[in-house]
Amino acid sequence: MATSIRTARREPADQAATSPPGHGRTPTGLRTRLRRWDRTGSPYLFVAPFFVVFAVFGLFPLLYTGWLSLHQVSLYNVDRTDWVGLQNYHDLLFGPASELFWRALRNTVTLGLLSTVPQLLIALGLAHLLNYRLPARGFFRTALLAPYATSVAAATLVFALIFSPEGGMANWLLGLVDAGPIRWESGTWSSQIAVSVIVVWRWTGYNALIYLAAMQAVPRELYEAAAIDGANRWKQFRHVTIPELRPTILFTVVVSFIGSTQLFGEPYLFGGQSGHQGGTNHQYETLGILMYDQGFHYSLLGRASAIAWLMFGLLLVVGLANTLIARRLRAAK
Repeated sequence: MATSIRTARREPADQAATSPPGHGRTPTGLRTRLRRWDRTGSPYLFVAPFFVVFAVFGLFPLLYTGWLSLHQVSLYNVDRTDWVGLQNYHDLLFGPASELFWRALRNTVTLGLLSTVPQLLIALGLAHLLNYRLPARGFFRTALLAPYATSVAAATLVFALIFSPEGGMANWLLGLVDAGPIRWESGTWSSQIAVSVIVVWRWTGYNALIYLAAMQAVPRELYEAAAIDGANRWKQFRHVTIPELRPTILFTVVVSFIGSTQLFGEPYLFGGQSGHQGGTNHQYETLGILMYDQGFHYSLLGRASAIAWLMFGLLLVVGLANTLIARRLRAAK
């Protein structure tokens, strides 16, 4: 009886030994392959939505715009395209539209300087104040984001009233110091200053919070060591805070310059009826305004696409300069 039981227990093993090769191991091998595919393929599935959205809304428009820049295309007949090669680029850089392009590029640079430099200096000072134990710090930090959360249209319309030549608050303040009224919109520098004030008002708080976050990451031991050496708060700010914030300052400078390159809403709304061309004499026309004017006012989509690609090339140069400067800053540490 015991012998028959042992024989019965050995039968499954004997059957497995005598079964054909691969029989009984297929489910295990399939599960192994599925687990391997899951480990290697799941990360790609998780990031696939981003690349799909980027390809549809980012890469395809970029390539399509580059293709349009090599053609003559009208806004009223987009299906008809005439190949012109690099003619649109030649017209913008050296041809009949070169005066408009170079003036828009010059206005973009000056508006960027007028808005970026004061904006970042004020943001740095506000962040330095909020970095100390001031009363109601949470309220002030929240209030800094209020201009950023305000829509471009609402902010620009308010500042258009402030800089109005007839009864505007800006001219009223100038009248208090016996300064003559200024027609802010018609002058070159006055209009650019007015537009820059709008940009400074909207983005100063945003950059101040970035600086504040970077300041709070500075080790407190550095300030304590500077205080022991006899450094006051101003010297601590110059010799401790600023060197530690160099990468952050470089980041905000590059981002602000990119934003000034793409400046559109503020000058467009500030100019009213002449906003589509950056003023009656193109005095504050940026590259973004020029692209819109050529594409949607004059229906020259090919030339507008060429402007977009020139802006893209300018941003690539800025990004390359940022990379080189960042490497030197890291090497200097």
